[in-house]
Amino acid sequence: MPKVKFSILESTCVPLPFENVDTDQIIPARFLSATSREGFGDNLFRDWRYTKTGEKNSEFVLNNPKFRGKVLVAGKNFGSGSSREHAVWAIFDYGFRAVVSSFFADIFMNNSLNNGLLPIVIPEELLIKLQELIQKNPATKVKIDIEKQTFTIIPTKDSIRFAINPYKKECLLKGLDDIDFLLSMKNAITGYEINKSFVK
Repeated sequence: MPKVKFSILESTCVPLPFENVDTDQIIPARFLSATSREGFGDNLFRDWRYTKTGEKNSEFVLNNPKFRGKVLVAGKNFGSGSSREHAVWAIFDYGFRAVVSSFFADIFMNNSLNNGLLPIVIPEELLIKLQELIQKNPATKVKIDIEKQTFTIIPTKDSIRFAINPYKKECLLKGLDDIDFLLSMKNAITGYEINKSFVK
């Protein structure tokens, strides 16, 4: 997956106000055989985006040209079900960089942070307000500041501070995955090992 530094993001949003969306709905199991992370976005929400005959479902939000952006605003309990990492790959590959909900499944949240996708938990009343704003005006923008850990609805100036693991925060800011982070610490690790050997 491409390394993307993430500091500040201002974007319009795509509303998906369904609750309890599980990973099989995000990326159906029949598409999990691919060996590369690229291309999963083509099948994001596949069974909702397309009819059984393969035609686009005009009523589904991803097929509505009014709604565009790098932020997916989901309903409560997003990412439940199986632990498949492919769900995050599909969301990221489609072009989203953050997902907002009032509650995420723990495994989905960890998978997201491990793959450069930022899950943001906001109060349910604010989530509902944001969904309504987007539906009324698809040009509604939000601002995400990872350094300050703030999420702001720009038109209304509603702003909250969100939680994030400090290590994962650093990885997002620098565009690093776990392996990249270890490699960036190579000199420090080598120095520590040398000094430790001298102590012995």
